[in-house]
Amino acid sequence: MINLSKAAAREIKRLQSSRSQPNSRFRLGVKTGGCSGLFYTLELENNSTVSDGDRRAEIEGIDVVVDEESYPYVRGLKIDYSEDLMGGGFRFENPNSSSHCSCGLSFSVESSFSAP
Repeated sequence: MINLSKAAAREIKRLQSSRSQPNSRFRLGVKTGGCSGLFYTLELENNSTVSDGDRRAEIEGIDVVVDEESYPYVRGLKIDYSEDLMGGGFRFENPNSSSHCSCGLSFSVESSFSAP
């Protein structure tokens, strides 16, 4: 699946609490767009249904869901959270990406990449 650092898990739990959604799911996805061709989507979901093709796991005490189409692009992804002079943000280390933009929020894969 994916890996969440302890810092990323703490930030997700903080977001759940600040939005009064302590039992929400953390949904990770990929959409077309961004500087490099694909970008990550992150959202908290309450009372949503998990589709048959969705991958679901509990990671660091967080219910994580990835849709079937996005999973091949994020399999093995490491998500961290850090704060710097520009503010806080999630950081992504994706073993499937061939390149990414300077902000790290969008990425591309080799043209020969094929989803399993």
